Amino acid sequence: MNQTPLFLQPALHEKIWGGTRLRDLFGYAIPSEKTGECWGISAHPNGPAIIKNGPFAGQTLAQVWQSNRELFDNYKGEDFPLLTKILDAREDLSVQVHPDDVYAQQHEHVPFGKTECWYIIDCDPGSEIVYGHTAATRADFRQAVADKQWDHLLRRVKVKPGDFFYVPSGTIHAICGGCLILETQQSSDTTYRVYDYDRPGTDGKPRELHIEQSIDVANCPHIDPKLTYHVRQEAEAKYTELLREDLFTVSHWEIRGASSMIKKNWPFLMISVLDGSGSLRIGAEDYSIKKGDHLVVPATVEQFSLAGELDLIVSNPV
Repeated sequence: MNQTPLFLQPALHEKIWGGTRLRDLFGYAIPSEKTGECWGISAHPNGPAIIKNGPFAGQTLAQVWQSNRELFDNYKGEDFPLLTKILDAREDLSVQVHPDDVYAQQHEHVPFGKTECWYIIDCDPGSEIVYGHTAATRADFRQAVADKQWDHLLRRVKVKPGDFFYVPSGTIHAICGGCLILETQQSSDTTYRVYDYDRPGTDGKPRELHIEQSIDVANCPHIDPKLTYHVRQEAEAKYTELLREDLFTVSHWEIRGASSMIKKNWPFLMISVLDGSGSLRIGAEDYSIKKGDHLVVPATVEQFSLAGELDLIVSNPV
């Protein structure tokens, strides 16, 4: 039974709002000075991650998902369900919204909508995000968009490192300039832009907007989700469950020495190393892990332990 963790080579994407922090802070070989996204754990066709080690080295995560489903606990569905990104927003992203599964399947013919969440790794002082809107009804929202009342319509929230935001499908949102975030999301690349500051794209023309789709899927009124963090201290490790919802769970793990044995209660586990270095022990094998690593611990692993100085974001499908 293969118990080797799957270390992944991320897919990197240029964006007009991107910068260089994915290289400067994580050491990734970025394609340009405007690199916005690292798709660290991805089986999506628009950016599949490649396995770097073990018997599946050189294959994409999507290929192994199709050929060796036992590594993923024979998880339901044809498509790998989740996607982990790191985003470097040197400039503001567009104000956007994502559909739920039903709308995405009916209108875009893709398996998933896009519910996501953000962990703020770092940000410039005074940084903010767009999170929700002020319209009471869909008709009010439509009118405010038509009248371009962006300052009145959009809710802006100040952010700081360590903040966490849940962004369910239907939430009007934008990551703003100065933010470096880790995003855990459904495996979807469907985005509806409602406003893009009238800026040109790489071709010199204004980027496409999706006004009617945005109005269709936006939650009206916006209601902030209520989050309750669950914190557990064991040995020299602190585990903070940030989110548990119908699609996935997301946690922040802080290892400051050694963890106690972590026993399987997941279909498979997705780990991104935000900072530090250390080791992952599975049985008698030790694997070095460091800042910038992304890996999947397969379902065939019943227990493991961690050691070192590590900050991790850990997620799994439900």
